[in-house]
Amino acid sequence: MGNSALRAHVETAQKTGVFQLKDRGLTEFPSELQKLTSNLRTIDLSNNKIESLPPMIIGKFTLLRSLSLNNNKLTVLPDELCNLKKLETLSLNNNHLRELPSTFGQLSALKTLSLSGNQLRALPSQLCNLRHLDVVDLSKNQIRSIPDTVQELQVIELNLNQNQIAQISVKISCCPRLKVLRLEENCLELSMLPQSILSDSQICLLAVEGNLFEIKKLRELEGYDKYMERFTATKKKFA
Repeated sequence: MGNSALRAHVETAQKTGVFQLKDRGLTEFPSELQKLTSNLRTIDLSNNKIESLPPMIIGKFTLLRSLSLNNNKLTVLPDELCNLKKLETLSLNNNHLRELPSTFGQLSALKTLSLSGNQLRALPSQLCNLRHLDVVDLSKNQIRSIPDTVQELQVIELNLNQNQIAQISVKISCCPRLKVLRLEENCLELSMLPQSILSDSQICLLAVEGNLFEIKKLRELEGYDKYMERFTATKKKFA
């Protein structure tokens, strides 16, 4: 991509606060954006070939609310990313991430996090520090179990479809705001699904198709009627 075309994008972004450059075969984060650290509210560099984010620049976008780098080649995220105190939406689907920075819990404004199609092997404990987080998509990773720390998650929707989950802590029933739990296409036996999810949680949409049991068996479990009451009440609310 020519310099003049990039310059034109930078000039537009200076006025709009939005920098979008998708499908351009970029191999690195455009250094020209450092001129706009105090302007930009949205950056979208999806569908490129970016392998890393420059630590010296990425943490300086003080007004940034939305960052999208879906379909790139990121393997790690720099700690400096976690300086983005106004960031509300972070989309990093289809990269090669194995873990999140230890400082990830400092992204205090984050509401929506998309990490589908990465190489995470565990539920990142840093997410438990994010008090405003509403929606988390961790589908298509390599997560095998849900630990006790899950009870500290503040999310409303948690998508864990297409992982390798065989164990779930009973503490998931204690998540204070969790309404939607997606566990489709995992490795769950029915005996490994905590009954308290049905009888004793806030969850009103539980998606578990494609596991190691028949859905009709789920309907026979104690507490299923209580779950259905919540499910129906929510459905009526949105009808």
